Amino acid sequence: MITGRLIIEQVLNGLMLGCMYAIVASGLTIIWGTMRLINFGHGEFYMLGAYVLYLCITLLALSPIYSLLIAIVIVFALAIVIEKVAINPLLDKPNWDNNALVVTVGISVFFQNFALRVFGERFKSVPYFLDGTLEVFGLRMAYQRILIFAISTGLLLGVWWFIKKAKFGLALRATAQDMDEATIVGINTKSIYVYTFSISCAMAALAGGILAPIFMINPWMGFVPLIKGFVTVVLGGLGSFEGAILAGFMLGIVESITVILTSSEWKDVAAFLILIVTLGIKPSGLFGTKEW
Repeated sequence: MITGRLIIEQVLNGLMLGCMYAIVASGLTIIWGTMRLINFGHGEFYMLGAYVLYLCITLLALSPIYSLLIAIVIVFALAIVIEKVAINPLLDKPNWDNNALVVTVGISVFFQNFALRVFGERFKSVPYFLDGTLEVFGLRMAYQRILIFAISTGLLLGVWWFIKKAKFGLALRATAQDMDEATIVGINTKSIYVYTFSISCAMAALAGGILAPIFMINPWMGFVPLIKGFVTVVLGGLGSFEGAILAGFMLGIVESITVILTSSEWKDVAAFLILIVTLGIKPSGLFGTKEW
């Protein structure tokens, strides 16, 4: 029986799920808006964040919070190396964006097989960062899910401020609007590309880490977030950072409500149906294309 309490709880769960979509999608949006690059390896950085968290907890006996911070730093550093070695050399070449897209596909395949080889196909699990459940007016919500929402919201607000107000963010926006003009005024656009790519990958790692206690860790775990991230980016509007965030939360809520109205098998259908209908009505996405 569907009750009002059940619907509210599912909406709250949808906000948690929407956090994942919003973080992954905003990272993809940053890369697209700045580099005009579709990163098909983005889901694997999500997966790597979860595996580094797992190693820190199981092998080093560190707390989940410290493990999460280490995972973010390691993935950030790894992304810098990958961008400089595999993507940056293509920037001055003809059709660099197409070549770089193929490189990101190769990155995805490599890290999936690397994780399969090193960790095996068995699913891994990690403990909750916070145990227990909060109950308010009969509504129950695990502390882990509240923590996910709090961290995700703080991260998204911080990245939004960073892009809009910080000096690096202004340079990033200038590079996104016109790389040649940005170079003329003294902006090191190649450095902007490096750190833009790395920041977005670190965001994916954070999402993978904080969601690892809820979703089992495996070599293929980045595929669904990647696909849903692309859906969210298109739904929100290519190039719109705010659109990616709002569309992510909306998609998470819709999927959670769909589960109680029908079944879990239909939540993906609902997500893609919304995308198809939206593009039919407004091809630019719900929130349109927005210059940074």
